[in-house]
Amino acid sequence: MKLIVIDIQKGITDSRLFNFDEFIKNTTRIIQAARDNQIEVIYFQHDDGPGTGFSIGDEEFEIAEQVTPREDEKIFIKNINSCFGNKDFTDYVKDENTLMLVGLQTNFCIDATVKSAFERGYKVIVPQGTNSTFDNDYMTGEVTYKYYNDMMWPDRFVTCVSVDEAIKLMEKKK
Repeated sequence: MKLIVIDIQKGITDSRLFNFDEFIKNTTRIIQAARDNQIEVIYFQHDDGPGTGFSIGDEEFEIAEQVTPREDEKIFIKNINSCFGNKDFTDYVKDENTLMLVGLQTNFCIDATVKSAFERGYKVIVPQGTNSTFDNDYMTGEVTYKYYNDMMWPDRFVTCVSVDEAIKLMEKKK
């Protein structure tokens, strides 16, 4: 099992997110549990390209302080929604069978990575309350979150579990 922390970057990690405080609390618990159980934590940063304000060298591109990686933890950069758009990452996890995903945003990079991982045969686990998104022109952040986490993903693409259940799964991997 590997824990993938997706796009929790300064420019989009704030109170505009649905259930922001719980998202941060749950996500930091999962990251700490992975570290405590010797499960590798891998980070991703999304790069929208030079001049966008959300690219390498921009403050908003940096990983948010709440989830700062350790020096020995890998960081990959992507410029499409799915983490599998990064060939180095795809090669790095090719022998893995289980990926636990947390991060931003539910309806973009998390959804794309969920489906890409599923199509590649991975067992995908998404702990409840560890992904989030913003309100959009069609749905609130809450409705968007529930659409994916409660309806779209379970029993199709991922195993959605509570944070406590996710931690127990990590403890079994010791």
